[in-house]
Amino acid sequence: MVLIPDPEEGGYAVHVPALPGCHTQGETIEEALANAKEAIALYLEELDESGEPVPEEATPAMLAVVAV
Repeated sequence: MVLIPDPEEGGYAVHVPALPGCHTQGETIEEALANAKEAIALYLEELDESGEPVPEEATPAMLAVVAV
């Protein structure tokens, strides 16, 4: 997951690069991460129901912390 702070409006955007189109947001880091977990679960559920495969991660997982 990529957590992006919004310095102008507050809150955080969350993108899941391994799942194209899977993104969400939250007012706090905790809310953004909880919303991301829900978005990932719904994304995977939709893939399962439609019979589509789960995309393979193209790059290894890594953690980056950026101070704003």
